[in-house]
Amino acid sequence: MSSIPDHPPQTVSVENQMPQELFDAMRLFIQTHPQWDQYRLMQAALAGFLFQHGCQDRAVARHYLDGLFRRTSIAPNHP
Repeated sequence: MSSIPDHPPQTVSVENQMPQELFDAMRLFIQTHPQWDQYRLMQAALAGFLFQHGCQDRAVARHYLDGLFRRTSIAPNHP
């Protein structure tokens, strides 16, 4: 379906403030689902929001689906 790129995708670091309740829920989710990390969760959430609200960019749809179905962490440069 999609080709494997010969270079890693570009990434951008984003800083965000969120309500403590959302952070706590995210932390609990990650603790109970070890296949997820904060990077995968935020990418899946953002891509899901955009996709479900009409964004028709194929890359967004791919990130949304990859985030839902990938079994390992997607944060290659993060410990």
